[in-house]
Amino acid sequence: MKLLEDRIIQDGTIKPGGVLKVDNFLNHQIDTGLLYEMACEWKRLYVNCNINKILTIEASGIGLASMTGYVFGCPVLFAKKSKTVNISPDVYSVEVPSFTHKTVNTVMVSREYLHADDRVLIIDDFLATGAALKGLIALTELAGATVVGCGIAIEKEFQGGGPELRAQGYRIESLARIQSMTDDGKILFASGN
Repeated sequence: MKLLEDRIIQDGTIKPGGVLKVDNFLNHQIDTGLLYEMACEWKRLYVNCNINKILTIEASGIGLASMTGYVFGCPVLFAKKSKTVNISPDVYSVEVPSFTHKTVNTVMVSREYLHADDRVLIIDDFLATGAALKGLIALTELAGATVVGCGIAIEKEFQGGGPELRAQGYRIESLARIQSMTDDGKILFASGN
């Protein structure tokens, strides 16, 4: 999606260790107009897939997933990273390592919100090693629900998660696919831009 690629070039910052910082428009301060355009693109890509639930992981995926849920006209469910007193004790849970936080989180969703008849579109801001996406897929499959596909804002192809999950048969639609990036700010998109 050229609109997103252009925004990454204009406002993104590359940090040491392969970290792309886009928090000024995507996952801290949010450009809602851009998110709406991204959600519309996923709607176009998954138009006839009968999606009835959007799933993401807290916290940076929630804004993007919410806009996508609005466009699809379906509820958004997010996997929580900590158990609170108001979440049901009856949950699906898996462990998910975080690339950017260098931690392992036990993420969970309440069984009352994820069911075998759900057709789930997983939405997230980044796909790097695939750990978060694998966790969300595992939660969906624990419930017996169907993973229709995954919508990713930015995929860092060079970190291997996307190719690995596609080889396993999962449909992943990434709106900006980065083939390579360097610490001095050069980004090569897989689309050739």
